[in-house]
Amino acid sequence: MNMIILSPSILGADFKRLGEQVEEVARAGAPYIHLDVMDGTFVPSISFGMPLIESLRSCTDRVFDVHMMVEEPGRYVDAMKKAGADLICVHQEACLHLDRTVHQIREAGLRAAVALNPATPVGTLDLILSEVDMVLLMTVNPGFGGQKFIPYTLEKVRSLRRMCSERGLSTQIQVDGGITTDNVRDVIDAGADVIVAGSAVFKGNPSENVKRFLDIFQEYERR
Repeated sequence: MNMIILSPSILGADFKRLGEQVEEVARAGAPYIHLDVMDGTFVPSISFGMPLIESLRSCTDRVFDVHMMVEEPGRYVDAMKKAGADLICVHQEACLHLDRTVHQIREAGLRAAVALNPATPVGTLDLILSEVDMVLLMTVNPGFGGQKFIPYTLEKVRSLRRMCSERGLSTQIQVDGGITTDNVRDVIDAGADVIVAGSAVFKGNPSENVKRFLDIFQEYERR
């Protein structure tokens, strides 16, 4: 198994204290910061864009894990790199030419990932899987924070992990949506190794919440 990574989603943060909270979860040991960019077209909500990401870049050196919930995200790759992105994740459902977009991200010197909505089969990635660093499996329907985990997505995680293992790929599997310390063991057991959590990290005491997740991850790493 790859090292298990926590990627706190700033959608769950208090935006009045956003920089402070990003620094707090980074100090607590979260290796990634998850940034959900929404355009109001691919998903109903509008979140934030390059200016906010650029302003947060000075707060931390953690990996900026940018999840592009926008139509034709290839248009923004260079601007996202300039803003401070380290990894760009695009939706299979939002890219007319997915192969071109993935290679555009790689040519920019960034890590490339592809996301799938809950009802999109993992088989749609059959031809592109070896070209990406990570696959994000949405475990809620994208566009809003605080939703409940969709149980059938666990089988998608298992299926994708089998696909990667059969091909000898070390591709990371990220899960995003409704993840808490109560159900995170289930998704890790299924094969996930990058965990996005918003409300479960930022609601209450972010440092303590990060520690709870990391303690669980260490249980697996000691096995």
